[in-house]
Amino acid sequence: MTGIECLLTRRSIRAYTDRPIEPEQLHTLLEVFMRSPSAADARPWHLIVVEDRLQLAALAERMPKCDMLRTASLGLVVCGDPSLEKIPGFWVQDCAAATENLLLAVHSLGLGGVWIGLHPVPARETAARELLEIPAGILPFSIVALGWPAETPPPDSRYEAAKVHRNRWGHPFS
Repeated sequence: MTGIECLLTRRSIRAYTDRPIEPEQLHTLLEVFMRSPSAADARPWHLIVVEDRLQLAALAERMPKCDMLRTASLGLVVCGDPSLEKIPGFWVQDCAAATENLLLAVHSLGLGGVWIGLHPVPARETAARELLEIPAGILPFSIVALGWPAETPPPDSRYEAAKVHRNRWGHPFS
């Protein structure tokens, strides 16, 4: 799959088979995560790999609309560490870029995944912090639930010409 094919065909997958993720695949995902773009190359992130079924179920229980964690092979929890920032406030953008890199790598490996937002929802941040024993000062940002897809939604076009402007606002790009 080319990079463009990966971008155009990636979909959020919320249903998974019980086939395990291979250690080599997980290592590849961790490498991709660590190569994400970061403001001033600060890399203000940490990653928690959640494989324990009870932990995944507990996360699903504490967060509405997160039932996909019950069948996911893994949950990759992206956390921000503002103390590592070189440019204040950019940890959110850095963690967002890392989360997207994970999703694209998941898809390119033939796996399925979905972005579960934690930040800035206090109840979700608290649930993750408590269940995963995340220390003070480290901020839970997202979870990528992933596994082998048990569903295959077709690619869809989301291009909206009205949202593209040429040179300045209000000038259609056509």
